[in-house]
Amino acid sequence: QVQLVESGGGLVQAGGSLRLSCAASRSIFSANAMGWYRQAPGKQRELVAAITSGGSTNSADSVKGRFTISRDNAENTMYLQMNSLKPEDTAVYYCFAGAAVNIIWYWGQGTQVTVSS
Repeated sequence: QVQLVESGGGLVQAGGSLRLSCAASRSIFSANAMGWYRQAPGKQRELVAAITSGGSTNSADSVKGRFTISRDNAENTMYLQMNSLKPEDTAVYYCFAGAAVNIIWYWGQGTQVTVSS
């Protein structure tokens, strides 16, 4: 059974950086899409960024120019580099793998990111 395990969350001041990692328990090569959603208290879960098996990426307008998604298929790991963090980036971040951003096979357990002002 595939498991997605996130790490790298934490508390950071506004303007700081964090890198989230999402490690898979077995090959995720068959997953066409991987990425990150986030959910802030009282808000709906929103797509942050996604990457295909071919390396194409997209991201939410709110994080463009600040967040970078990447994946290492040989290491079965995906990353989200988050720079210039803002308090509004505070949320639980969930990694996913699936056929598309709305056809998700697996979720990670979530990792808390808190940005203080």
